[in-house]
Amino acid sequence: MTQRNPGSVIRRPGFPARLDTRNPSPPPARPAIAPGQATASRQTMNLARSVGLDSSAVRQSMVSKLAQQGMTDAAVLQAMGSIERHRFVDTALVNQAYEDTSLPIGLGQTISKPGVVCRMLGLLRQGHPGRLGRVLEIGTGCGYQAALLSQLCSEVYSMERLRGLHDKARDNLRHLRLVNVHLLFGDGMPGYAKGAPYAGIIAAAGGEAVPQAWIDQLAVGGRLVAPVSAGAPSAGKQVLMVIDKTPHGIQQKVMEGVFFVPLKSGIA
Repeated sequence: MTQRNPGSVIRRPGFPARLDTRNPSPPPARPAIAPGQATASRQTMNLARSVGLDSSAVRQSMVSKLAQQGMTDAAVLQAMGSIERHRFVDTALVNQAYEDTSLPIGLGQTISKPGVVCRMLGLLRQGHPGRLGRVLEIGTGCGYQAALLSQLCSEVYSMERLRGLHDKARDNLRHLRLVNVHLLFGDGMPGYAKGAPYAGIIAAAGGEAVPQAWIDQLAVGGRLVAPVSAGAPSAGKQVLMVIDKTPHGIQQKVMEGVFFVPLKSGIA
């Protein structure tokens, strides 16, 4: 569904048509939290409190640094100041939670630098002053970006192909009780057609090209932000790609260089 301003100026879509709930597929079963997981979560929170990471001043310091780097989207900065990043990193790394650095989250994956997350969210929202509508995230990881998206979008569908990370994200997000975030365990390469069309699609893994399925599931007036390979795949270089779906076709824009984990198909 596309909304148009006078003079044929296209506005970013607000809330695309609701999902067809007839004969819905049952969600995958959620395994119980293992005692070790619950203990690790409590240890992380206890350590965070002991070093003062649950203080809003710590997050505001990070936000101030992001603003100094040129991040200007007030809604994105507000979201990054409200979501506690230390809740999404492992106990041993909690002291680095608010540094502008990527951190390992297990299974060969990482939580992206706050600066990169802020930049991608800003690009996704560019030209759209209010909340975005339904957004698809490819690569839930530990759940941090999904939490941020919940503050910026009406509805978030977040896909993760690694069962261990899907479960970790679910545990990390439980305390926030985000009713507009839906975590999906599955292969993100084909996207999630049941939720389409999307006002925005954002990916946390980079392939040689943006899958056509993602472009097909983007609403007219919607925007896609994803890393893609630059040059020979063996070079390992990536750039941010911004794709706008207009009534007249697809518009692509290549942005700065980035480094993300590779986009893979299948589940594990």
